[in-house]
Order: sequence, then C-alpha cells, then structure tokens
Amino acid sequence: MEKDTTSKPEGQDTTPAAALGAKRGRWAFMHSSAAAASPQVWRSRISWRIALTVFATLLFVQGAVLLFTIRHYESERLDSLRALANAGIAGALNHDAGKAAPIGAGEAEHLLSNTEIIGISVFGEDAKPLQQFGEKPALAPAGKADIAAAVRSADGMNYEVMFTPHDHGVPYYIVARVDSSAVERQISEQIRKTVTILLLMSGFVTAVMMLALGQWLLEPIMLLRTNLLNAAKNPEKPEIFRMKRETRDEIGIAIRIANDLIRQNANNLKRLRSQAEDKIHKLAYFDALTGLPNRTYFLEKLDDHIRHKVVEEDRRIAVMSVDLDHFKDINDTMGHEFGDKLLEAIGRRLVKALPEDSVISRASADEFTLMVVLKPEYPDSSILVDRIFHAMTEPVSILQERFQVRVSIGVAHCPDDGMEARQILKNADIALNRAKEEGRDTVRYYSQDFDLAVQQRFQLLRDLRSALDENQLQLHFHPQFDLRTGQLIGAEALLRWWLPDNSREGGYFVSPAEFIPVAEQSGLIVPIGQWVLKTACAANKKWQEQGIAPFRIAVNISGVQFHKADIVTLVADVLKDTKLDPKYLELEVTESVFMENMQTTIDILNQLHRQGVELAVDDFGTGYSSLSYLRQFPIDRLKIDQSFIRNALVNPDDRMITKTIISLGHSLGLKVIAEGVETNDHENFLKEEGCDEVQGFKYTKPLNMDKFVEFVVNHNREFAKKTKFAVVDEKKA
Repeated sequence: MEKDTTSKPEGQDTTPAAALGAKRGRWAFMHSSAAAASPQVWRSRISWRIALTVFATLLFVQGAVLLFTIRHYESERLDSLRALANAGIAGALNHDAGKAAPIGAGEAEHLLSNTEIIGISVFGEDAKPLQQFGEKPALAPAGKADIAAAVRSADGMNYEVMFTPHDHGVPYYIVARVDSSAVERQISEQIRKTVTILLLMSGFVTAVMMLALGQWLLEPIMLLRTNLLNAAKNPEKPEIFRMKRETRDEIGIAIRIANDLIRQNANNLKRLRSQAEDKIHKLAYFDALTGLPNRTYFLEKLDDHIRHKVVEEDRRIAVMSVDLDHFKDINDTMGHEFGDKLLEAIGRRLVKALPEDSVISRASADEFTLMVVLKPEYPDSSILVDRIFHAMTEPVSILQERFQVRVSIGVAHCPDDGMEARQILKNADIALNRAKEEGRDTVRYYSQDFDLAVQQRFQLLRDLRSALDENQLQLHFHPQFDLRTGQLIGAEALLRWWLPDNSREGGYFVSPAEFIPVAEQSGLIVPIGQWVLKTACAANKKWQEQGIAPFRIAVNISGVQFHKADIVTLVADVLKDTKLDPKYLELEVTESVFMENMQTTIDILNQLHRQGVELAVDDFGTGYSSLSYLRQFPIDRLKIDQSFIRNALVNPDDRMITKTIISLGHSLGLKVIAEGVETNDHENFLKEEGCDEVQGFKYTKPLNMDKFVEFVVNHNREFAKKTKFAVVDEKKA
C-alpha cells in the first residue's frame, strides 16, 4: 500500500533529495502494509464467517448426497438379503409334500444353521399358520395378497420378508426372519468412510476458495476498512492508502471512489459544521412538524421567566396545557397526513390568538403548552382562554375537508400554584386531565383539590392491594332463571369490596365502578380475577357436595385478564384444584375484548371451549361485534345488556335491538339471557320474544354467600312443589 497525499503540508521541503526520501518512505510503508495485510485478513470476522459458511454449505450439500446414497446402499443390502432368503427357501421347498408340510424339518434346520435366516413361518392360502421354525416372525399375511411384504425391526437387527404363492409357484405364504445386523455394521462403516472423505474434500475446497477470496476480495475490503477508520478518527485530515497493485475491476473502482468521497467529506466538514450545529440546536429546542418550541425549550424559558418576571418584577404567569379533543380518532380515521396538517393549523391559530411575547410550544403528539406573562391589558388568564376558544370556532380546512376542532384547556398560575417550572406545568396537566374527564371542550383551572383526587386514586390502589392480602374482597351472587319454567339454572359471581374503617358500621362497600377501573389500569385485576375465579368455582363445588342441585356459575373475565394473563392455563388449574365439572362454569367476556385481536381471541376461546366450560358474550349490543366473526366464536350464550331491557318498554329503538339480539342468538344456535329484568312487564315482553333466560332485581338483588344458599334452597323447594302440582293437575286432566 502507498500513502496517498492529496496536498502538501505547510513547510514541506520540495528539493529533489527530500522528494527521493519521501518516495522511499512511501515504498517502505507500502511493503510493511502489504506484509501485514494477510494476517489482518485472517484476523477479520468476515473471513471466518465466509470460511465457515462455505465449509458448512459444502458439508450440507454433500451430506444430502450422503443421505441419499446411504439409503440406496441400505436398500441394496436388504434386497441382497431378500434374494438370499428367497433362494434358500426355494431350495428347501418340497413341491411333492402335503399341504401341511411344504418344508421338511431337516431342510428347515439346514436353512437356520447355514444361512442368515433365523426364523420361518409357513401359512396356507387362507392365511392360516401351517409351520414355524426358529424365531417366530412378526409379519403375517392378511388375507390373499399377490404383493410380497417386508419389514425391518426398530433396532435394525432383523429383517422379515414374505413370499407369496406367486414367488415360488406353491400355494403357501412363507415369511422369513433374516439376521440383518451385518447390514447395520456395513452401513456404519460406509458412513464413516464417506464422512471422512467429505470433511477432507470440504476443508480442501474451503482453503482454496479462501486463498483466492483473500487476495481478490478480503484484502481490498480490509484496506477500505482501514481508510474508513482513519476518516472516522480524523475526518478533516484522514490518512488514505491505495492498493499495492491497483486493479480496474469492481473492487479497485470502488476503493478509488471511496477514497475520493473521503477526501470530499474532509473538505466539506468545516463548511457543514456550522450548519449542523445550527440544525442540532433547532432539533433540540423546536418541533420539526410545527416549527414551534418543544417542551425542553418551554421549561427553560419558564424557568427564566420565573427568575426575572416573577421574582424580580413581581409579575404573574399563566401556564396553559391545550389538548385537541379526540385527536387519535381523527388521526386514525383521516390519516396521518391529515393529522399533521391539523396540528400545523392549530399551532398557527394559537400563535395568532395570543400576545406576541407568549411562548407557545408543542409538548407532545396533540398537546400544546402556552406561557403568557399577565399584563394590565389581560390581567386575567380567562381572557386568554376565551381567545383560544374563539380561535377554534372557525372550522379548519385541510385537504379539501372542513373540520371543526374542539380543545380542552388546563390552566395553572405562577406564583399561585408553584414556583418551579416543572411543578407548574404538572399542575396545568392535572387541570387538563380534569377538563377531559369532565366532558372535554372546556377549561379547568388548577386547584389543590385536583391533587387531592390524584392522591385519593393512589390511596385507593394501595388499599386495594391490601384488600387482596387481607381478605376484604367478597363475592355476591345474582341468580339466573329459565324464563319458561322458572327453574334456577345459574348465578353470576359479582365482586364486592368491604373496606373497614372506624365508623359505626365498621366499614363500607366500595363501588365496583370506582375500584375496577383502577385495578384494570394498574394490572391488579389479574390476581383479583384469579381469586374471583377460584373462589366462585370452590363455592359451587361446595354447594353441590351439600346436596344442592347443580347449576352453572358465571364469572366475568376482564380484557386485561383475557389478553395479558394465561387464561387457558388458569381455568384448567382452577378446575383441577376445585374438582368442579367444567360444564358448571361459564366465562363472560365483553364484545370489546373479543374484537381486540380477532385471531388470538378465536384461538383462546377454542382452547377454553375444549376444556368444557361455557362461554358468554357479556353486555351484547353495546360493542362493535362483527357478525362474520361472531359465527366463528365457540360461544354458548349472548347476554343482553340491562340498558336495553330497562328501556325496551318505553324506547322503540331499545325494544327493536332486544328483539334483534334474541332472533340473532337463536339463528346462531345460542341461548340468550337478559339482565336487568325488574318488572312483570319486562318478563312478559321477554317471554313474548322467546328469550331463554333472565336475571334481575325482579327476582332478587345480588346476595352474599350465606343468603344466596338460603335463597337457592327455598327457591328449589318451591319450584319442586309447583312442578309436582303441575304434574298432578296434568294427570287429572
């Protein structure tokens, strides 16, 4: 290799003697580089990867050939054994003997002693055994067959062949067991010799190929790598080397082009450095889409304003978090290009709506943060909020579409709500979250009560963890009935939480609507769901052992449990531990859970159904089920949401939805159960429409375990009496 100096350093001697010395130095370097090239090639990872790949490929190809030839070799050896057995038996046959003795004892003894045959069985044309000598073969004829059969034992030591009457011209099937152990040894020896040859041949071909690749490909690549490393270490003044023997092939051309590019890069770096620094600064502090400052810039400016405007000038600052309502739905429906242009338009409107000295940033995907130093002309942040809402009244025109935008706003003030930038921004975000929770398209001003609500939520989560450990959770049961007969056929297990306190009652029930969402968001619903499932199944098994007529118990499965926990294994383990018959367990899952991942859902439902449990779609009609997929679900029951039942008598739409669900369920061969049945009118309506099962306050409210058992016993007793009287009346009639 030779060092390629593209420019003469300052102060370099240009005399002939100096030039000759420099030339000798370059040639010395070239030879030293060439001497080091070969070892570098074999120290490189790519060399070994290529060598191993070539070697493995050769072995694989030749191994495949070996597999074919060994099978052919084995087939030849076995054919030879068959031919020997055939010849031996043909010579031993007595064509003049009676039907019961085609082979004499002496001939058989001769075959067993002097050939590889170790056992003979003779069968008549009707496949009945006539003679047997030596070891008894396992192979036997199955009726009349003209095709000879053969089978080799699993250990390869024996080979059994069957000769038909056609083979020897006698009316017998003859099965011979032949010692094939020699074949195994021959095959092993053949494999050993062949593998040795394959290894030697693969190694030789690999070595030759690597020598050629090293000179023509790998050494130039290593040179290119050296030049690139030098350029990386010193981009502005890299040392660049050329090949000792430059070629005009693809590799030589590529190296010359790479060297030229390295030199161009070095020449351009100084010019680009300033531009790059400016761009990096912009990327670090500004949003690429809207061109507005980002969160980092906003916090730095807020810190600066607090020090100078608030502390030194005793001014107030309004900090606002602005969020686009339902932006995700817009983005998913209209596309990301539409969403990006919408964000740009909103950013421009915010800039136009607020004073010039305001700081407006894009904090996240669809959230903007605003900062305004309050002045006499706008002493109250409500004036600024009104400006923002007014700016959003005009629909946004994007891609020939006009779209009405709504925003939610959270406002915090400095110094009223804090003196640290991050704390003030956090308080504005808390106020924004409250605005979104309370209906969106509104504004909320930060209050310490908001912080208190967040703290209460965390306290509720801590209490819920303790409730699981301290057995504060309970199950109540809501009976389910056959609508036609009135028989109790099941019960839904409902989770209740009794939280002890220092009150006169000793505690209170926490509403499921309050703690279930917290449990789902925190993931605590998984262990709670396991407890519910095991407790419900154990209770049902206990009631059966007490003599109560068996009925199913329905357990709700949350979306988190269904998709993030191993629900199939959990159900199997619970049924095994409680010894409950699977047909007395029903799992209720809402439509939204079904629709999250269709194929995975179908797989899980099939696995559960194969265990024998029943499956129900809970709150049917409130989700987004596709009828094409509903047919693929192995479900047993549709459960009509109680909101439809309660309004079915007064709302024609709810009445029609209820009738449609019942008809749909029956058309799919499913049972339909209605919850929320509270009056006789509800019951009569459902009977008219052919609903199968019901549950609701008309019959009883959810009961704790003891009261539920008492209810079931009394109901079953009354039902038995009523059924008995009905039978007697029917006989009299």
